[in-house]
Amino acid sequence: MVRKKGSLILCGAFLFVAWNALLLLFLWGRPPIGRLGEGGGAEPGAGEEWGGGKSKVGGANELAGEVIRLAEEVESELDTQKKLLKQIQSHRELWEQQKEQGKRESEDTKDEKNIEEPKKPAIPESHKIVDEVLMVTPPQLIIKEHQQEDKKMAENEEGRTKPSPQIIIPILVIACDRVTVKRSLDKLIQYRPSAELYPIIVSQDCGHADTARMIGSYGSQITHISQPDLADIPVRPDHRKFQGYYKIARHYRWALNQVFNVFAYSTVVIVEDDLEVAPDFFEYFRALYPILRSDPTLWCISAWNDNGRDGLVDPGKADLLYRTDFFPGLGWMLLKEVWAELEPKWPKAFWDDWMRHPEQRKDRSCIRPEISRTITFGRKGVSLGQFFDQYLRYIKLNTEFVPFTKADLSYLVREKYDETFEKEVYSAPLVKVEELQQSGSLKGSGPYRVQYSSRDNFKVLARNLGVMDDLKSGVPRAGYRGVVSFISRGRRIYLAPPEGWTKYDTSWS
Repeated sequence: MVRKKGSLILCGAFLFVAWNALLLLFLWGRPPIGRLGEGGGAEPGAGEEWGGGKSKVGGANELAGEVIRLAEEVESELDTQKKLLKQIQSHRELWEQQKEQGKRESEDTKDEKNIEEPKKPAIPESHKIVDEVLMVTPPQLIIKEHQQEDKKMAENEEGRTKPSPQIIIPILVIACDRVTVKRSLDKLIQYRPSAELYPIIVSQDCGHADTARMIGSYGSQITHISQPDLADIPVRPDHRKFQGYYKIARHYRWALNQVFNVFAYSTVVIVEDDLEVAPDFFEYFRALYPILRSDPTLWCISAWNDNGRDGLVDPGKADLLYRTDFFPGLGWMLLKEVWAELEPKWPKAFWDDWMRHPEQRKDRSCIRPEISRTITFGRKGVSLGQFFDQYLRYIKLNTEFVPFTKADLSYLVREKYDETFEKEVYSAPLVKVEELQQSGSLKGSGPYRVQYSSRDNFKVLARNLGVMDDLKSGVPRAGYRGVVSFISRGRRIYLAPPEGWTKYDTSWS
């Protein structure tokens, strides 16, 4: 219809120009005003053949009549042209109206699609891309969608945020020179429910060719980026043996800047190349993202329980989650806003311990599970197996899929959690560690409370009970408000400071 109306307008304009051209030719071709010759043509200077004054008077009358006739013709012609221009204008206005209506109808159709999409359990329309196309599309091309989708989260009346199926949660794999990254990537791809919603970015340092080939073998299933600066970092002589820790900190800083500033994602889950994930790894982070976003007293979500060894966790409580003041790492979610806070002061080495300093933590907590959603299989590394043989190799990996996105997780919001947690801890019977170790002296499954009063006292009790005994800036591993929760001989135990605890003693390190 639009093409048809456009053709009519062009045709009208052509007729208008042609008509004026014919009029000009007609006027130019008329004989000059004067006497008519015998053959009816104009012959200047032939007045004598008409003779006398009578002929002069008649010629003047004819001239006046001719001028009047021409004026009438011109007036008539102008009226005709005026009507033609009005027709052209009316067609143009009609065409513009139909064009505008077509745009509105197109926009209305898009809006209707957008309204209908959330009703579908499948991936939103904005992400319905043919797999082959998606795999080769750089994440930058959908940056705008990422930022807009984050704003679509809505809080319910309980103060928690409902999980959105649209938020994109990228997975950043930190890799170096371990070809065993294959084990980590295989599990991530196996359990990943959507390549669109969980793009995997593998950031490689070290320039190790075999590892690069292994990562490259996954093709378009992942995005492979390489840290460009492979030079050694100048360090003081007594830190030369820690060169690896300096390079790791440099790599983390570069990789996180890529995720947030180049790919422009609003959040990320960071795993290292020696971590294997649980079947509900993606479900876990999707469900907890809204809590992290809405509760300012949280600054990370971790998949790791430092005391998650088999025998120290309740195998029947795969859905149990905690707040912790200790930064766990080992599969953790970070928001762009927190990275903007940390990046300017990012340390040159030992970044994970630096994260545990009060200046960074600022009394904020993380969420951690009862049963870990990651395990580490990498004894090789810069730590030379520190803690691996004693603790890490025994961490239990969850195997049961928990539908966290369908659960009410509002109990993790600080106001609710603290009240319930303190009541449960300090209402538990106070016992001595010897009573727990003597078979049959205590009845029931607990919970029981074991109290510590100093740093050294904590370390002794922790060793006797089989949990990790180190503290960072006074915070025990997996601890919340000084309390460490775990299972011992089938009973729930709280290793806790005296009631009335207010803050950590940073000298306990």
